[in-house]
Amino acid sequence: MDQTIKFWKKGDLAAYFGLLANNLTNLLTMMSLLIFVVGIPSAVVYGKIAPAFGMGIFIASCAYGFFAYRLAKKTGRTDVTALPSGPSAPSIFTVTFLVILPVYTQTKDYEFAIGIALVWCFVEAMILVVGSLLGDTIRRVIPRTVLLSCLSGLGLLLLAMNPMLQAFEAPMIAFAVLIIIFINWFGKSPVFAKIPTGFLLLAVGTGIAWALGVMEPGAISQSLSSFGFNPPSLNIDGFMQGLPHALPYLASAIPLGLSNYVFDLENIESAHTAGDEYQTRQVMLTNGIASCIGAAFGNPYPVTVYVGHPGWKSMGAGIGYTVATGISMLILSLFGIGAFLLAVIPVYAIAPILVYIGVVTANQVVRETPKLEVPVIFIALFPWIANWALTLANNVLGAAGTAAGTVGIDKLASKGVYYEGLSHLGNGAPIASLLWGCIAIFAINDKPLRGAAAAAVAAALSIVGFIHSPTVAFAKGASVEFFFGYLMIAGIFVIKYVMDRSKSQPKPETGKNAA
Repeated sequence: MDQTIKFWKKGDLAAYFGLLANNLTNLLTMMSLLIFVVGIPSAVVYGKIAPAFGMGIFIASCAYGFFAYRLAKKTGRTDVTALPSGPSAPSIFTVTFLVILPVYTQTKDYEFAIGIALVWCFVEAMILVVGSLLGDTIRRVIPRTVLLSCLSGLGLLLLAMNPMLQAFEAPMIAFAVLIIIFINWFGKSPVFAKIPTGFLLLAVGTGIAWALGVMEPGAISQSLSSFGFNPPSLNIDGFMQGLPHALPYLASAIPLGLSNYVFDLENIESAHTAGDEYQTRQVMLTNGIASCIGAAFGNPYPVTVYVGHPGWKSMGAGIGYTVATGISMLILSLFGIGAFLLAVIPVYAIAPILVYIGVVTANQVVRETPKLEVPVIFIALFPWIANWALTLANNVLGAAGTAAGTVGIDKLASKGVYYEGLSHLGNGAPIASLLWGCIAIFAINDKPLRGAAAAAVAAALSIVGFIHSPTVAFAKGASVEFFFGYLMIAGIFVIKYVMDRSKSQPKPETGKNAA
């Protein structure tokens, strides 16, 4: 590597711990869902799916590291930060609960269920591959304020909110970690400056947790049972087995694929705003190809650009943190070490790091947004807030063994829980946030034709259930109302355009002047 470009910098260590924790949490979530919720044998999860899972992350991470090195060499800069990579967290839940679980429940054939999920992953990857051809064009069409506003909602609600709640479940551990973050990463004068902050956070949180007796020594010995070398192996047969039967389940792949596409656009734009101008096409192709390779080896969960590039950059991270995370995830997946790490390190020591990344991501849009466009930030947040609240409400109802329909929508509304509104606003949040951000910014900046186009796209996506609906279906439920509602918005924009044109045209002269 070029002598002027350092593969590893001081800030890489802290960023490495944070990004690894995020990836590791998703790996363990995936394994827990498949083993304890679906009921797939642990040997299959540890021996086949997890190694392919780690391999997909490894491929994307190495590619991102190469992109960063090439950008640094091209520009002569030494402050280039690589994009963070990892599995798509929404896809872990979507694939598990909408594809694998119902198929396995019906057939009791886990190989068949996984085969259909592999087809699902391949379709989503192809959306990224095809979309990569238009990525730079879309980034030029959609205002930066909108992309960053949508990303701020993702950062605060999907990345930071739950970790903040976890922090308040164990204040004696997490508060110490949080205040070190505030002092060292937000502040000007760090404490224990000679110790890498990422290591300091984990050491303090882990030490307090073990001293308070929060951690269980028995979990360590139990985690050792997952050790063992499990190299990834091709699973083309499973893919081919699921191919003829996957069509009914692909309806969820398309909207989630579009959502991941939007995530990638937003995160790439975020990196551009921070000064690291990566090529959209190359990044999206990387995600699509890495996801396809992972699927070929048996992993049904796609890879994506992770939120938080500005946060890692603010830590002083460069190239090494992303590549090191990819290598670590591959090793952890191949040897089954992940469960051991979480048996030693408490989640309460990890969660505050994700809070920091979410806050920095949201802060970026505040810094970069012109004063006139600030309302767009909050408008784009509403779908994300509703999405988080809807997930929380559904989980609470599910834990109680019931559902909103069983309790009664009117009864929930009488208690101040507007479930129907949560469902409409929260479903399809990534795309809805983007579209409402566009509608708002074009209204504010007096660009009525662009606003009409955004509303027309929203109408088209709502009538097929891509937004404001829990399932994809044509003209079902309230989708017709949303379709005509968005057409009304488009009509008002068109009227505004016509009125503006009539005002700008000179009036014909009359009387003597005309003669």
